[in-house]
Order: sequence, then structure tokens, then C-alpha cells
Amino acid sequence: MPSVIVGQTGPFTGQSVVLSATPLTFGRKSDSGVVIVSVSASRLHAEIVEEDAGFVLYDRSRNGTFVNDQRVTRHVLRANDRIRIGEETFLFDSQDAVETVMDLSLLDMPRAKASADPGLLRVTITGGGPVGLAFALTLENMLRGRVAIKIYEGRWIKNGSSVVWKDETHGNTRRQQVVTIQSRQYLALPEEMQSALFGSGDFAEMWPVGPDSVEGRPPRNIRIAYIEDRLLELANKSTAIRLVPERFDPSEHQGRLSQEHVLVVCEGGRSRTREHYSDFFGAADASIYSLEGDHLQDVVLGLRVKSPLPDPMSVLLTVSQNRFLLNSLRGEGFLNMRLTREEAKNVVGLDPVRHVFEECIAARPCVMSREEDNEFRCPSHGTLFLPALLRSSPLWKRIREGLKLYGMTEDDLTAVTSFRLDMVQRPRFTAQLTRPTSTSPGTYGFLLGDAANAIHFWPGRGLNSGFASATSLARSLSRAWQGKPLRDADFIRHEAAMSMLQYRHKSRAWNAMVTTDEQGATRAIKDIIARSIEPAPADGSESQQAHLDALLERMSAIRERLAPRLPGMPTDEELRSHLSALEPATLRTLKESGAWDTLIVGGEEADIDLFYQSDAPVYVPRPANPQNIPSGLAQQEAASVNPA
Repeated sequence: MPSVIVGQTGPFTGQSVVLSATPLTFGRKSDSGVVIVSVSASRLHAEIVEEDAGFVLYDRSRNGTFVNDQRVTRHVLRANDRIRIGEETFLFDSQDAVETVMDLSLLDMPRAKASADPGLLRVTITGGGPVGLAFALTLENMLRGRVAIKIYEGRWIKNGSSVVWKDETHGNTRRQQVVTIQSRQYLALPEEMQSALFGSGDFAEMWPVGPDSVEGRPPRNIRIAYIEDRLLELANKSTAIRLVPERFDPSEHQGRLSQEHVLVVCEGGRSRTREHYSDFFGAADASIYSLEGDHLQDVVLGLRVKSPLPDPMSVLLTVSQNRFLLNSLRGEGFLNMRLTREEAKNVVGLDPVRHVFEECIAARPCVMSREEDNEFRCPSHGTLFLPALLRSSPLWKRIREGLKLYGMTEDDLTAVTSFRLDMVQRPRFTAQLTRPTSTSPGTYGFLLGDAANAIHFWPGRGLNSGFASATSLARSLSRAWQGKPLRDADFIRHEAAMSMLQYRHKSRAWNAMVTTDEQGATRAIKDIIARSIEPAPADGSESQQAHLDALLERMSAIRERLAPRLPGMPTDEELRSHLSALEPATLRTLKESGAWDTLIVGGEEADIDLFYQSDAPVYVPRPANPQNIPSGLAQQEAASVNPA
């Protein structure tokens, strides 16, 4: 038998390479015989060369190559030598050793049988945000000891033996936005993940129970950064998950990916990996989310704030209009302000040195934090938020009115950012990237999270869709994986679940972007807001009292619906006193923007459990009446329905 190198730990676990007269190279280059993903590895780290003495290992690196925990520069390999490069280890099995074991079967040789298990599923994940981490941890929970996972994320950095998130000193601004997770999704996560996310009680339950509430448990508000930290801590502890703190380059890893069973793309809405494989996943359709040929996009200003209002008051104020949305954790979070087309043009930064305008807050987007001089500065580009410099500008005045709506002043505003939100319809979420060959297993690719379904966040379902898609794919893979090449048929349920999630959540989000009036005309809500901002008629036909009364009537009806599920709602007197402090123009905009259309966005929820129940119905054609078909055909029909 030939001499071989067998992967013991790391991404190469379970794979083997037969040594020959051709040198075997180890390194980070994609054309290496064994690709090493460790950040401490060199592009060409080591190689094994056949010489008269046998197979010889040469170190070509700066950080060293180790054999049996001893650093070497040249080493003649012997049976059961353990090679370590970075955090990855390999076992050398020589021809003599293998033959001896075969002849002396009673001899117990440490040959790492588990690492050579043909049932090991090899998975690469691009993007280590909440969805990528949740998928990895869920799949590991379902395939204990039968999966090896690598996750690539450029926003990570090595810190000792662990991988952590980069912070502002590394040019990465953490996402402090608060998201709402429905109980249908968080109860589907493994218990270890639920304990990590919610065990410390660092969440709030400000929204009432609804159609997506399982076991009567309400949705939970939690910060994205907190989710990322807790899930990354779990991933660091896992022996089946390898964390790679670098951005994934699909062209550079093309050769190695052919040896993977699964590639999962979780990089977000602007995924380079998804675009690299666009021929497989198909082109997205933007026309379905367009009005009169114009692909609709919303620009939202995110204001980091702390509101003193109790949650029931904040919820009522939010759902009764479409200009502002407060999503917070015990009052701290982001006040989101939907902008008009004209207002969006003013979301720019000013370079105080070169005295030029920059679109870093609008294009990247960046987070501009408030400093001691009360200016909002971008830590990455040094720009200042222009509307805050012009405090008499119309946009800044409307920002102050939004703060006042939730009982806040400028002192409660600590940072500003922006979001550009639009949606497209994707034709598929699963694709076979390479077919099985004699030397490769065949690779399937999957889109998850925002890479699959970037959703307008106003109705609050983006991360819920991402978690549901991660759970669905983990279930499909855990059911399908038997150590054999995967098939399209293995992912029928997952593809159906993804299509259902896309339809349900994007249809809900679309109804948060547009509204239809009594004459049947559909318009963008941002354009209705723009019209409401126009100067009021000079004849005084519109009054502050009329707008206030209309808003109170609307809020009273909403309060009546919410009160059984959200106790502590404000009274009419409290609402009137609170709203009377707003400018007449603000009251007009709040009224004209309309309430959340809960009738349209409510209703049956997307439940992926429907596709994974053990007793899910299977279609069997009803047999035709035997009296109406020849006897021979009737017997064939009966046999097809009730096979022996």
C-alpha cells in the first residue's frame, strides 16, 4: 500500500493524499496540494519530497513546521509522525507501517480512524455574522462528530487562541442596532444557543405576542452586536468549527472548494461570492419591487438614542405612523427615520480639512458618533455630519421633531448612520456548483441570510428570515448526509422553505414601502411623506387641531386592538398632552404617512416546520374507478398505489 498523509484536525480532517514522486506542498496558496487556512501559515509553508531516505518534510515558512511537537527544517518522515502547521495537524502513514498493521491485526496502532471517516461532511461558510454562525452551530449540533466547518469573516481578528470581532481601532464599527426575534425562530435554535443569547436576560420584550408567537412567548429585542459576540464565543469552543479571520475570495479558493461538499454564502446583500456564482443562482429580478418601472428604494436615517418613554407608549407611537420607528432595548436603540428623496440627498459628510462633501455615511454606510464639541464625526473618514452643522436646516429640524415624538432631546442622540433598503426576487437559493468526479465529491452552494433575501427591516423580519433559512438548511443537510454525493432531491424541502420565506417576508416588507389610496393608486410612502412636508395652504384650511384629532382617533383604535396583548397603554389625555408639543407640520406628516397596515402584513406566518414534520403528507394519486378502465390497467394502477 502507498504512503499517505491523513488530515487529523482542521479543514483537511478526514481527507488523505497519496504521496508520490511529485512533491506535496502545504500552504495558503489555492494551488497547494494541501491548502492551509491558518493565518499563521505561509503561502508556501512546507513540502514533502521523495528522496533515497524516504519521504522528507521540508519547512519553507517563517512560523515553523512541527513534527511530534518539535520544530523541524528537514525531517525524514516515519510511521505515525504527527505534522502540525498552524492549528492544523496531519498523520503520516508509511507503506511498511500499514502492511505491518494488516499482517499483525492484533497490534493496536494509533491511526486516527475517526479522521478517515468517509461520513465527514465538509462545509465552508462565507460570512460570520449572526446567520452564518447560527447555521454553523445548528449544523454541528445536528451532525455531532460528522461535520467539519470553516467560516470566513474579514471583520474578525485573532486574539490569542480565540477569534474576536474587530472594533473601531481596527476600522470596524460594531452594529449596535436592536433587532426583534420572533419566538418561532429563537425556540428553534439549539438549547445551547438559546442559553447563550438569552440566559443573562440581556433582551427586552416590548412588542406584543402575535401570529408568530409560539407557546405564547412574545418577540424579543436584542442587539446585533450582542448576538454576534455570544455566537462567536460558542463557535470558538467548538472543535468542529474552524474560524478564519479573513475575507473569503472565491477565485482564490476555487481549487480547494472542489473538495468541499457544501459552500454556504452568508456575506450579506452585496456578497461577492454570490456574484461570482451568479451563473448558477441566476439573475435577481428587481421589477417585482418597482413602481412605474422605477425600482423602489428607501433611505432610512438611523439615530442612536435613549428614550425615557415606557415600551407601550413607544410601540403605539411607532405603529400609528410610517415616518419614525423606534427599535430599542430598554429605551436604548435606534430611532429610524424614513427620508424623502430630497432629504436623502442631504445625508452627506463634510471633510473639515479639504472642505469637500463625502458620501461615506450614505454609501458605506458609516456611523458618525457625537463628540465633545457636539459634532457627529465619522471615525473612519474624519467627516462631519452636514445636517448637524446646519442646525437650522430643514432636515435637522425634522430630526429634532422625531426625537421629541419619543420624549427625547438632542442630548439623547449619540450617533447617526443611514441605511439604503431595497429588495429583489431571487429565482433560486440552491445550486450544484461542481459535479462529483473520481477525485472530488461534488459541491453544492446555498444562499442564506441577506445574501438570499435582503428584506426591508421596517416590519422587522430580516434576521428572522435568516435564522429560519439557517435552521432549514441544517435540517436538510443533517437528514441527507450519508457520506454519499448530495443530490438536488435532498434539498426540495429547503428550496421550498426559502421560497416561502421570500414570498411571505418580502410581501410584508413591500407593504411597508407602499400604500394604496381609496382610488386604487399605489404610491411610495416616502413620496406621500414628501407631499406632506410641502407648505400648508395659506388660507388656513388645515389646522393643528384637526391633525391632532385625526392622530388620536387612529391611536385609540390601535390601542384597543393592542391592549389585550400589551398592557400599560397610555390614555387619551396622556397622548394628547404628549402630541401637542409637536409642530403642526410634524403632526401633518405623521397623519399623512399612515399607520402600519397590520391587516395586510398580518396573517399566517412562514413556518418551515411544515416541510420537516415526520408525518408530512405525501401525494399519492387517487386510483381511478376500476369500472371505467380496462382490467389490466386497473391492476397496474392498483399496484402503483399499493406496491407489494
